[in-house]
Parts: sequence; structure tokens; C-alpha cells
Amino acid sequence: MTNDTIKLIFLGDITGRQGRTAVKLYIESSEEKPDFVIANIENASHGFGLTKKNYEDLSSSGINCFTSGNHIWDKKDIYEYIDEAQNLIRPINYPEGTKGVGSRIFDVKGQKLAVINALGRVFMPPIDSPWQVVTEEIDRLKELGVEHIIIDFHAEATAEKICFSKYVAQKYNTEENSLIKGFFGTHTHVQTADEQIYKGMAYITDAGFCGSVDGVIGMEFETSLRRLSTSLPERYEISESPIAQVNGVEVLIDRTKSIQINRINVIINNKEEG
Repeated sequence: MTNDTIKLIFLGDITGRQGRTAVKLYIESSEEKPDFVIANIENASHGFGLTKKNYEDLSSSGINCFTSGNHIWDKKDIYEYIDEAQNLIRPINYPEGTKGVGSRIFDVKGQKLAVINALGRVFMPPIDSPWQVVTEEIDRLKELGVEHIIIDFHAEATAEKICFSKYVAQKYNTEENSLIKGFFGTHTHVQTADEQIYKGMAYITDAGFCGSVDGVIGMEFETSLRRLSTSLPERYEISESPIAQVNGVEVLIDRTKSIQINRINVIINNKEEG
């Protein structure tokens, strides 16, 4: 790894207290510290949304940028601090005038790296077209001299994630130089096994999630069972089992392209470590 090479870690949806604890332990225990860490944080506070307290706590843990999704609005104090949260972004394709921003530029080892967050539209709430909004933002960032762009595409349908990733890679990447260095799917909480380098862009359909392994995508089994087996309304409760997983990807980026991607799938016993 050269001095110009960036070691980037992207972590899937942090879910509840067990997810927050596991992620902090994972970062603390890393033998070789990454140059930049991105984590999706829309489920960090009891599985729905993000409190200011949890945002500030995770901000001190070594995470450099927080992405989100449709659940970022579930804790209402988000409206009070999102405009001042300097390393937090929300999906860029919410209507104009929505609080917060959909992308940010960071200096990483003297290189300009931008992170964009976007929502898909298949099986999701109505939202502005990512095909238009994201490409307009990429063009803007390119004019600003950004060298590397990372996209968190928060979407339900695998086909939409795959198609959109190929679209931006074919539009902006060449064999000699790749502007889009990473495209990582989030939202489903189930890590896929299709990590790859496509036209110089690191890709995975879904990075997975960080949270209790004994529940159902982070939620208690019993409440999930009642809701799914009866079709009756049931309030989801976060799983508090201390056996947690940390899902994500580790990517190596050089000046022109991403050169390596590896899945992160680690089990941490929060009770033992704590």
C-alpha cells in the first residue's frame, strides 16, 4: 500500500445499542487503522432514527462520515441538529428545501473524497428520481475537483441497486480513471456475497448491518414472528442479545481506481468485550 492509497471501510446499517457497541469495539480493535470510515446510521437509536446523543457518541469513535436513509427522520430531534451535523448526510433525492445535505466533501490524505447518499424508488416511499439528482450532483462534484466519489444507495430492490451502479460506473468511469470509487447498497440488513470491482468501482449490493444476530434483521424474534405470522399491527422491538455482527466492506483506493474490496463479517460478543 502506497502513501497515496486510501484504506476505506464502509459499515452497513448500525442497528440499536448492540450495533453501536459492536462497531465501536470493532474500530477500537482494528490493528491497522483505516484512513476513512463511513457508516450508515439511520437505525442507530433503538432501531429507528438517530438521537443527537448517539450521533455525538459515534462521532467520537473514529467514524468520519455517516450516511442514512428513509428512517433518519424517525427521531424528531434530528430536525434540530441535522443542519449542524458536519459529518452526517441524508438521502440527496428528498425534495428541495429538506433539512440537511445529501453529500459532503472530505480531505483524505490530501485527496478530495465525496460521499453521496441516495434513496431508491422500487418498493420505497415516493421520492425524487435518483437517476437525475445523483448524476447532477456527480457533475457538480467533478467540477469542484473531487477525485473520489462514494455512493450509499439505500434501496430495497437488488435489481435497482445493480442497474443504478452500472449506470453511474459506465457514465463516469473509464479504464484509465474511475471517478466513482465505491457503490454500496444498504437498507435490507442482509449482506450479499457479490462484492466486486466493476470498471474501477468497488461494489456490493448490500453491505449488511451491524447489530444483534439473534433477532430478525436487528429486531426481536417474537415481535417479528407475531407481526409476520398474523398480519396484525405489532410494534417492533430492538433485539438486545449481546452477540452482534459487524457487516461492511474494506476497500483499497488508489489515485485512479479501486483496487481491492473485501467483505467484513465479524461476530462480537458485546458482553464479553464490555
